[in-house]
This record gives sequence, structure tokens and C-alpha cells, in this order.
Amino acid sequence: MDNQKIFSDLKVLELSSVLAGPAVGMFFSELGAKVIKVENIKTKGDVTRSWKMAGENPESNESAYYHSVNWNKEVHFLDLTSEKDRKQVHRWVAESDIVIANFKYGSAEKLEMDYETLSQINPGIIYGSISAYGKNDPRPGFDVSMQAETGWVYMNGDQDGPPTKMPVALIDILAAHQLKEGLLVALMKRNKDSKGCEVHVSLYNSSISSLANQASNWLNLHMLPKRIGSQHPNIAPYGDILKMSDGMDVMLTAGTQKQFEELCTILKKDHLIDEALYATNIQRVINRKSLVSLLQDAVRNLTFEELHKETANIGSVMVPIQNLQQVFQSSKAKEMILSQKEADGMESLRVATVAFEIYD
Repeated sequence: MDNQKIFSDLKVLELSSVLAGPAVGMFFSELGAKVIKVENIKTKGDVTRSWKMAGENPESNESAYYHSVNWNKEVHFLDLTSEKDRKQVHRWVAESDIVIANFKYGSAEKLEMDYETLSQINPGIIYGSISAYGKNDPRPGFDVSMQAETGWVYMNGDQDGPPTKMPVALIDILAAHQLKEGLLVALMKRNKDSKGCEVHVSLYNSSISSLANQASNWLNLHMLPKRIGSQHPNIAPYGDILKMSDGMDVMLTAGTQKQFEELCTILKKDHLIDEALYATNIQRVINRKSLVSLLQDAVRNLTFEELHKETANIGSVMVPIQNLQQVFQSSKAKEMILSQKEADGMESLRVATVAFEIYD
């Protein structure tokens, strides 16, 4: 199925900036919706336009960061404190299906861009809003503060190293996914009752909801997650890193008993399968340090390429750790790249936010 046909009759008005809201807007644009993005002319647009890496063109009004979530949108620079510009936005609201907003606390009401106001203009409008801590909580918040406050930074990093944040704005991305899901549910609801509604997502709740097994380990067992690098607290050898003879780092991904046995066979360490210290997953977790040491000895004089030639199954138990240059040499990764010609004639690139495929 052609993704661009899925929402070809949908109109989305994006009154948001930075990452979470614009990522939702780009999601709908990838699926064929017309997305109108309104940026604050008084601040020279979305703040991420100025978030440039060293080496980016200082004269350009766009950055690589901005490009990451602003593909295929119709952009307008307006001043929402101006009655003329507000009326223009209200005209767009009248013919739109979805509004995406992440105004500061109280600002939407002052600017007449809140759900109550816009639903009077268009009773069928679905209003997706994002806050830091909740709809009625005035506190501001940012991705890095959420990572710190909701446990991610404390858990992340090496055992002997400092707490570490994730290398992407993970909570913003998680909140974007929550809002996408909420808006899709709201569209289904509107198909039944023809009524609009507000869908609200907070960064805080999005972060807490994504703690998954780490939260359950604490809630059920009072096991406080500790920094263990890339290792998995419940599975071994999974997330453990070995260094090959050519200097390549590889990650072990033996998540099942069968895969552990395959790994032992590949590395010619079959005797470990029946060794009492490593026979079960729980024993491997307890004795992880000695197990990883034995596995490291097994690959000390081998290259990943040599192992890969010996078995086609190696990818199920061991994979190379790649940088982004290596990642985007893959044809599968290249299929995820979206390009766009900008106003200055330059081509911009980013990865798609839509990773699913639908087949008729």
C-alpha cells in the first residue's frame, strides 16, 4: 500500500515546535496528510532552526536538527499576538481535522489557540496537546530533565561511570509516539460519534510508561536498577560486549536458551552448555562476569568476518557495533531516508518516522 494515500484527505495544523509535536506532524505528512506548520515570526521560527552543529552554514535559517522532523510541511511564519494572524489560523482550524500544540502553560488560552476556543470554530477538531508534567501543571520541563527525573539517567551508564543521559531526546520521541496513538484513537472515535476531542500527553507520563521491565523489577521485587552499561539485568549473555582480534566490538544477543547454546557452538565452547554455573539463564545472570570472560577468551584471536563465514546464524547471537556511517551504508537503512529540496536549493535528509508497512 502507498503510505501517501492513507491520510491524503486529512488536514493537520501544527502549532508546535522543537521535537515531540513536529515529529507527530511529520508522521501524518509521511502518510499523505496536508500539514500546515505555523512558526513564531518574532523568534525567527522554531528554535531548532538555530540548533546547529559546528560546520553548518551560519547564514541558513535551517539546521540538520530542524530537518529531522519537518519534512513535507507547508510552513508559515506568523505572530499569534496579532489579531490578523490569529484569524488566519482560525480559518485553517475551520477546515482542519487535527491540531498539534505544545504552548507554554496558559499561553494557548491567551492566544485563543486552546481546545475550547478552537472547538467552537470546528466542533469536529481533534486537538493534540503536549505538556511537561500534565495539562494543569504549570511547571516547564525538557527532555534531559525528564530523563534525569524519571530514572533513565540514573540507570544508564557504565557500572563505574557517572549517570548518563540517552544520546537522543528519548522522552520527546516517546511522547510523540503516545500522541500519535492518542490521535489515531481519537480519529476512530470521531468516525463513530462525529465529535472532536482533546488528546493530551505529558512528557512525564510518557517517560514513566516506558520504564517497562525496569519498573516491574522495582515494583514487584524492590530490585533497584543499577548502572550496568549495555548489559541486560534479566538476561545473559545479552548486551555484553566482546572485542574481536581486529579491534571490532560485537554485542552478544543470546536472549533464549537455544541461542545461548548456538553461541557456545559457534565459539566452540559447547562444554559451557552443561556447566552448572551457566546451564540456566538465572545462573548466567548471577555468574555473568566469569561467563563473559570465557567468551572473550574464545574470540580473542578471531574476527567477526571469520565467524560470519562459518555460520549464517551468527546474527541471532552476536552483532557488530556500528557507527552511523556504517549504519547508513546498509541498503535497508537507506530505504528509511527521506529527502527534500529546501528554499535555498539545497537537499536536506532525515530518517522517516513511519517504520511500519501496510499490505492490502
